[in-house]
Amino acid sequence: MARGPGAFAGTVIVNRHENPSLALQALRQQMPIAGKAAYFDHAAVSPLPEPTRQAVRAWVDQAACQAVLSWNEWAGNVEKVRDQAASMLGATAEEIAFVPNTSSGIELVAEGFPWQDGDNVVTLANEFPSNLYPWMNLEDRGVETRRVPVDAIAPDLDRLLEACDDRTRLITVSWISFCTGWRLDIASIVEQAHRRGILVFLDAIQGLGVFPLDVQSVEVDFLAADGHKWLLAPEGAGIFYLRREHLQLLRPLGAGWNSVEHANQFDRIEWRPRGTAARYEGGSQNMVGITALGASLQLLADCGLSAGSSELATRVLDITDHACQRLEQIGATIASRREGEGRSGIVAFDLPGKNLPAVRRHCLQKNIVLSCRNGLLRISPHAYVDEEDVSRLIDALCDN
Repeated sequence: MARGPGAFAGTVIVNRHENPSLALQALRQQMPIAGKAAYFDHAAVSPLPEPTRQAVRAWVDQAACQAVLSWNEWAGNVEKVRDQAASMLGATAEEIAFVPNTSSGIELVAEGFPWQDGDNVVTLANEFPSNLYPWMNLEDRGVETRRVPVDAIAPDLDRLLEACDDRTRLITVSWISFCTGWRLDIASIVEQAHRRGILVFLDAIQGLGVFPLDVQSVEVDFLAADGHKWLLAPEGAGIFYLRREHLQLLRPLGAGWNSVEHANQFDRIEWRPRGTAARYEGGSQNMVGITALGASLQLLADCGLSAGSSELATRVLDITDHACQRLEQIGATIASRREGEGRSGIVAFDLPGKNLPAVRRHCLQKNIVLSCRNGLLRISPHAYVDEEDVSRLIDALCDN
């Protein structure tokens, strides 16, 4: 009989409570790509850890050999992963829904919110398109999207708040900018927004998986993040959070057989939506994707990620600081600000006089993975990336 996907979800070499530094070393050992490629592109798409690969393989074996005979086990595993996601955020399982991507989570709020003609949403002009288009799509319903210009690496939060008025219903921002790597002071934004009676949506995809976030102390109202970046999970399995008090605020979208309290009673046709965020999971779920997400969440938790603290964040900031020092030594211009609490694992830089897309292609040929964004090169190493990987990057940049 094939082993269940849950059999691999907790596979970790070292207990972090016994030796945190060894736990981070173990993370590198759990990344099959380590040593094969110097991977600096977690802000785009992450490679999968070994426990996640094993969990997917086990699920596929079950699907091939047992199919629906394993369905109850798979459904039970979905709830275990929901608990894991809630724990990572300091939330309750009732506040978590699974979504196929960040865009879908944003859409749940954009299309489900009770807008009135004349309302407005305030955001930053340099947001990723996924956090702009769903709001801009509300124009035909009389809802204005106010895009506050960003003239520096660190946005002017006073300017963001000055754009709000008595018809502002929501502020929507990214925790970390995909292009500059600046990490916003979300606690301050939430506090000042709530003081004005404005709700806050957080696109958390560039921070979740490295930086801690406790929604009990930083009271964001809505949050979404796909798993395929810093959470080290596949594309197609993401997390949506809404504060329990807002459950009745949003109109349930994507309604289907799984939206209701009596989901498995197909002959009982009665519209009684679940009393939890799971009401937004209308149809059959991405069982294999959620299984993989759970394996990655377990690995990250065992390496020190929780709602209140993160050993991973310390390592990510250390390795990006080291990379910046090495880059400056070869004449690179660091565009990202690297001081204070605004630092993240994303660094944008320029190599004056060089063709940056050509530089990236050269690096890719040497199995050194990075991105070009907004006219700059961008690196985004996770906690398993080491100093040798940085040296490989520097060597490739120098011999181009």
